[in-house]
Amino acid sequence: MSTHLNDHELIDRILAHVDGQSTDKGSSVWREPAANYVSPQRFEAELNVMRRVPTAFCPSAALPDPGSYIARTSLGTPLLVVRGTDGIVRGFRNACRHRGMRLAEGEGCKRAFSCPYHAWTYGLDGALRHIPAADGFPGLDKDAHGLVPVTAHEQGGIVFITQEAPISDGPLPHMPDLVPSDYVHFNTLEFDDQANWKLIGETSMEGYHIRALHGQSFYPYGYDNLNIVELHGCNSRIVFPFRRIEKLRNTPREEWDVQGRITDVHQLFPNSHVTFLSSHAMLVILEPVTPSQTHWVIYQLAPRIKHGKPLDIAEARRDANFVQDSGLTEDRQAACAIQEGLTSGANSHFTFGHYEQAIGHFHKHLTDHIEKLQELA
Repeated sequence: MSTHLNDHELIDRILAHVDGQSTDKGSSVWREPAANYVSPQRFEAELNVMRRVPTAFCPSAALPDPGSYIARTSLGTPLLVVRGTDGIVRGFRNACRHRGMRLAEGEGCKRAFSCPYHAWTYGLDGALRHIPAADGFPGLDKDAHGLVPVTAHEQGGIVFITQEAPISDGPLPHMPDLVPSDYVHFNTLEFDDQANWKLIGETSMEGYHIRALHGQSFYPYGYDNLNIVELHGCNSRIVFPFRRIEKLRNTPREEWDVQGRITDVHQLFPNSHVTFLSSHAMLVILEPVTPSQTHWVIYQLAPRIKHGKPLDIAEARRDANFVQDSGLTEDRQAACAIQEGLTSGANSHFTFGHYEQAIGHFHKHLTDHIEKLQELA
């Protein structure tokens, strides 16, 4: 597990950048072929990689009790993820072993899963428990007809799923304990955009665009192109400070706290990030659908106790709505516009400079994983 800057180190670096009118910068330039955002072959290669590394599926807080489950499609595969009576999270392919019907939709809490087609019933551990009129299936081995598992791993307040034989541990070795255990899940959003998943992901990996794209939303509270960037394994952390962080200059150092003074974005390779904002946090998962379509899944979270006071869900929702209705909408529109612009043929490649080091870092690791998979083929 990697060590990230603590609050004092982070504030010191931010204030130094404020004084120096500077920002964290990379040392290299990455040129990503424009074809990689439209090519069906490249898209399939990316999906193959993503199915073979742990990818974020949901926050632990979304599965609070035994029997809590989430059923949704991830990387083109219908999945069912459930917390067992033993507290362990397990993942399965969401298909009955009789005729392949989906067992569950959405999210909820159940003691067992009964197929809506013929009522074959499975336990929370995936075992086949009951077959109606079982004499119609002489010799069927129930032990061999449990739900087909996928690998589930719970770490740092997030549930990760690996669908096929892994080629790496992806984000896990360098991931801190991100989502505190006292955070609760209060809402889930899902929507689609006509843009490649990488174009959308890139919008949260740099602050070079803040003044131009978010001039009336985020910029009035923050800075122009001032970010702290940390690279950890396949992952990265990008910190967007608010102007009010400068008030700490008059606060005793032992009382320094970044809460409410930064937006803290942890990019988890390959397709998710956790963002901590003023009054809520969100786990954003970008599910690739086609080379030019992405399905968003956003889990919104908030702490039970904030500054010694119980959770104010109205405050958390106001914070979430501001982000969704302003900056997030602007990012989405930008990604979709870039996708449309790809058809012009104007760019053979996109250039990510020193202010966009986290994006180059991401593309390097994605390309390395694709090449590794090709070597194994």
